[in-house]
Order: sequence, then structure tokens, then C-alpha cells
Amino acid sequence: MTLEDRYEMDCVYHVVCIVDLKKTLQEGIKYDDKSTYAGKYADFHNFFDLHKLGTIPDWVERRKAIFASVGFKEGHNWHSHSAILRISIDKDRCWICNENLANFIYEPFMLQHMDGFERTKEYMRTKGKKFAEEYWRNSLSYNENLNKRYDKREGYDAEVLIMHSIPPQNIECLYIVSDHQIISYQDWKEYLVAGAPYAEAQYNRYLQPDNTSSAWKTPNLQ
Repeated sequence: MTLEDRYEMDCVYHVVCIVDLKKTLQEGIKYDDKSTYAGKYADFHNFFDLHKLGTIPDWVERRKAIFASVGFKEGHNWHSHSAILRISIDKDRCWICNENLANFIYEPFMLQHMDGFERTKEYMRTKGKKFAEEYWRNSLSYNENLNKRYDKREGYDAEVLIMHSIPPQNIECLYIVSDHQIISYQDWKEYLVAGAPYAEAQYNRYLQPDNTSSAWKTPNLQ
């Protein structure tokens, strides 16, 4: 499944865990409104802000950004139990960066304080610092990217840093991703109607004893 580039229409894509979907559609999106923010990302974002170059505007702060994507190509690996949203943004308050440069040092950053990974601290002081600086050096404003289109370059996995909250009216849920399939938001409503033929076929596929392990056939299984 592909999600076409809507860049020039000031639309980007954002993915949320399905447990956050109701709140997101009702209240909108803020940079720190997910339970995982403080534990998984805040310190990592602060590391990049610490090494931000002087050429980057003060209003661009990774630790206060909502992250989005320009588009998704065929074959993208989607996380199960998530929802794919299309959101409208204020392009004057957005910044474009290469996510590949950030992801490359996520594991070293997280591992450096664990026993057995002491040498990783030195790696982060040297290589990590260089990657963070390169991350900013290869970034540009959303408007500038309209002409230069860094996001179309080989090896440039563009992430959009949205430096403003997203109100509910600027959010459209496109798809919901389960372990087994990706279905549009509207089709999910039909899919979940009791007795719907497609849903019944899917349930039968996984619930019939002949299609599962021999444990189903064990008598008196507790």
C-alpha cells in the first residue's frame, strides 16, 4: 500500500497507536500527549537539540515537535494495532530532517547507560555528536523543501517536525492496521458489523481447529 505525496497541499501523515486513536480524534495532537514520550523519546530529542547548529531557527526544537511523514512507499512495514492519519499543517511552522540520521544512533543512545555498554558513552560523545550535527546540517524548512525536495533524494527518509499542535478538525483517519490486514477507517465500521461475510471469513481462518496447532485437538485442555 502506498500513501501518495500530498506535500504541496500542506498535508502529511502521522501514525498513532490504536489505544490513542479516540483521544487523538477528539482532542487533537500535542507533542507530549503520548504516555511513551517521557520514557522513550524526550532525552533522545534533547540530545539533538543540545547539538543544534546556529543556523537552525530558535523555534525549531525537536523535543517539542510532532513527527510526521511526507508519504509511504509500497512495502512499508506498518506497526500492528496502529492508525494512519492524514493531517493538515501550517507549513510556515514545520521543518524537514533526515530521519535515517536520527535512527542510526537511537540504539547507542539507549544502551549507553546499561552494564556492558560503557564504551558506547564514548561513541555517543564522538560519533553521536557528529550524527546529530549532520542531522541538522541536512535539514531545511518545509517551504524551502518545496523547491529543493530533499525528501526525494536517495537515502533521505524525510521526517516532518511540526512545531504546532494539531486540532481535531485537521485530522483524518485513513486506515487502521491490525496483525493481519490494513483496512480503511470507513471499511472497518462495516467489517465489525456482526455477520459481515469478510469478517466471518477472517475469523474462521484463525479459529478453525484444522488451521491451528494440535493443541486445539487435545482433550480436556485447561
